[in-house]
Amino acid sequence: MTVLHSVDFFPSGSSPVAIEPRLPQSAFPEHHHDFHEIVIVEHGTGIHVFNGQPYTISGGTICFVRDHDRHLYEHTDNLCLTNVLYRSPDAFQFLSGLNLLLPQEQNGQYPSHWRVNQTVLTQVRQLVSQLEPKDDAADAPERANRELLFMQLLVLLRKSSLAEGAQDNDARLNQLIAWLDDHFADEVCWDDLADRFSLSLRTLHRQLKQSTGLTPQRYLNRLRLIKARHLLRHSDDSVTDIAYRCGFGDSNHFSTLFRREFSWSPRDIRQGRDEILQ
Repeated sequence: MTVLHSVDFFPSGSSPVAIEPRLPQSAFPEHHHDFHEIVIVEHGTGIHVFNGQPYTISGGTICFVRDHDRHLYEHTDNLCLTNVLYRSPDAFQFLSGLNLLLPQEQNGQYPSHWRVNQTVLTQVRQLVSQLEPKDDAADAPERANRELLFMQLLVLLRKSSLAEGAQDNDARLNQLIAWLDDHFADEVCWDDLADRFSLSLRTLHRQLKQSTGLTPQRYLNRLRLIKARHLLRHSDDSVTDIAYRCGFGDSNHFSTLFRREFSWSPRDIRQGRDEILQ
């Protein structure tokens, strides 16, 4: 597995934060780092496989990656990221207690993926632009200022996360996307879902397309197919059982959509042919 080292990314030995834009981020194999990072998804879509679990990411997704987490990007479509790298929560000279602003693991579950709305994403970009180092040999006041900017970024992300977001259309859309991630296998009626999250059907379609680049049904199908591909690789269940578990009522239709999405059949994935030829 590829290991990324801080010496290759941080401008100096004393700098606690580095900015690494990926515009765009192409598919990248599984790796981990000896530093931590906050991944800000600017726009586009892709699959983020985080500690073996696939997540669909799009503009407004925020990913928190610790130094021991394994992750990779695949099936990217104009995916543009800004990575905010930091050595560790305890590596700051002027700050302490940053762990309280980061996702907290509970009962073995680490909430690694948050979402923010477009207004907050604009504010995030402004803070990140100020975080970019202008002088590798910055004096103490400048280093302190950059650390304070990093804390402002964490506070903004924490206050604007899904659980604490304001109840505007963007926040409701983020809640809907999170609901789909958890209930992708359910039978979905878009009219009912629009009512559930206090969105008009037209707004739901427009904002989901704007956020993900996909129509609602295509986005739902992609979620289901991503989960199915994961099960094909990591379980012994039959293709038919996996299709039903992931919300497809017809295994032949599932296979057609699967090949269209990934250019491989479910049986190819089960036999590992896609990985052999990568």
